[in-house]
Amino acid sequence: MKLLPLDRPDLIELVAGWLCEYDNHKWLDFGGGRPPTPVLLKTMTQRDTHVLRVFTADDDTTPVGVVGLSDVDRHHKTAMVWAVVGDKSHVRRGLTTRAVSRVLTLGFRELGLGAIQSWSVEPNQSGLEVTKRLNFRYIGRQRQCHYVDGHALDRLLFDLLASEHREV
Repeated sequence: MKLLPLDRPDLIELVAGWLCEYDNHKWLDFGGGRPPTPVLLKTMTQRDTHVLRVFTADDDTTPVGVVGLSDVDRHHKTAMVWAVVGDKSHVRRGLTTRAVSRVLTLGFRELGLGAIQSWSVEPNQSGLEVTKRLNFRYIGRQRQCHYVDGHALDRLLFDLLASEHREV
């Protein structure tokens, strides 16, 4: 597996396409209930508050998903992690867990972060499984704040301290 910077127009278009798919963006929050456009993704890559990487399968260099640290706050040493598998033929192979683990390592070691948060909407079992595998701790619930198909759902909140991270 490789983590590649989201720094080329073709990669930005690819990731924007993945994030435009309803089954992906319904679990995320880029503001306004809409997926990010290629222009927004390009802007995100140019700001130090985001670290975005595409990840590949083990035996190929073709991108299969995206993982990111957003809301990176270097003063308070925090960030939010998120990920999406774009190529669904790679679901349930452990790639997302490994990609998130590697970007957590990047955040803790290279950026000097002390805590990284994550949240998952309660019905998103894949997201909950990744947080569990990576030893995130449950820290609370944000009630009825995420709408999917017109239904208000809860977000389950998690965090991980640098001292608790073990790369998978």
